[in-house]
Amino acid sequence: MTVLELQKPAESLIERTAAAPIDPRQLARDLQAFRDPVPIRSGWELAITLVPFMALFALIAIAVKAGYWLALAATPLAGLFLLRLFIIQHDCGHGAFLRNRTSNDWIGRALGVLTFTPYDCWRRSHALHHAGTGNLEARGFGDVDMLTVREYRERSWLGRFAYRLYRHPAVLLGLGPAYLFLLRHRLPIGLMNEGWTYWVSAMATNAVTALVLALPLYFFGFGVTALVFFPVLLCAASLGVWLFYVQHQFEDAYWKQRADWSFYDAALLGSSYLELPRILGWFTGHIGIHHVHHLSSQIPFYRLPEVLKQHPALRDLNRFNALQACGTLRLALWDEDRRGMVSFREAAGSV
Repeated sequence: MTVLELQKPAESLIERTAAAPIDPRQLARDLQAFRDPVPIRSGWELAITLVPFMALFALIAIAVKAGYWLALAATPLAGLFLLRLFIIQHDCGHGAFLRNRTSNDWIGRALGVLTFTPYDCWRRSHALHHAGTGNLEARGFGDVDMLTVREYRERSWLGRFAYRLYRHPAVLLGLGPAYLFLLRHRLPIGLMNEGWTYWVSAMATNAVTALVLALPLYFFGFGVTALVFFPVLLCAASLGVWLFYVQHQFEDAYWKQRADWSFYDAALLGSSYLELPRILGWFTGHIGIHHVHHLSSQIPFYRLPEVLKQHPALRDLNRFNALQACGTLRLALWDEDRRGMVSFREAAGSV
């Protein structure tokens, strides 16, 4: 298998849709059968995620005294549990975790304290992301910034350099998540003129987070708390950004101007299916089944695998495994002539 083959899904978009044509609008209607959350199941999913995360955090803080590197070895596992808490917060934002909106919102706000994410701010920007996925004229809300080839060429050399730097994997998956969760989320960036709700969300999250961190600060001190919590947070943040990237940034993704854009086509064809090993699917809340999620965002995360069982044709649509998904990191620009994403090198060669 060549490197190029690793960077692409198993089949081309034409082959997939020809082999198993799917009507997105009809499918959206069919998926309504999966939208009802099961309160007992939701409570169980929260408990088996939150309790192990808190226990791991305490154990890591205690283990620091026996050697920081020993404690650091448990960081990825704690980061995975924190990522799963973010997935639950994400479901709350869609009204998919519990049947009552108020309950969803308050659980989401509480989890936002642990994930360093002001819930109401994030819910609003994420709703805009869902409403405009694949629309070239609605970019900039809750997504990874992307330019078209034409837009990139029209930038100054400094603008092109800044964009190339932004799209570098070390920034996209390293510095970027750190900036996003530690700094950007401290203010309602992008919503600062949209009313007091988002300011309250950001400031209240900051205040309650400080109070929550006061407990480990008192018992373990600033150094230990920082060396424990921040690596866990950044581990979860980097994996979360990577998941978000591969869900919409792949070669055959769907991007159109507003006049030609369709919400249903964009949801199904512009979102990927990231097929992960079962344990990683559990930790990521099956959010890799992203085409289903975008077509019907009120399906609880734990019911997404049910959809694939009853609609097996969806398994072959925009499917990637983890290795193939990593290959998509080379893609950086949308080529409107080719109707696909290309790398900087490929864009330069098409001049």
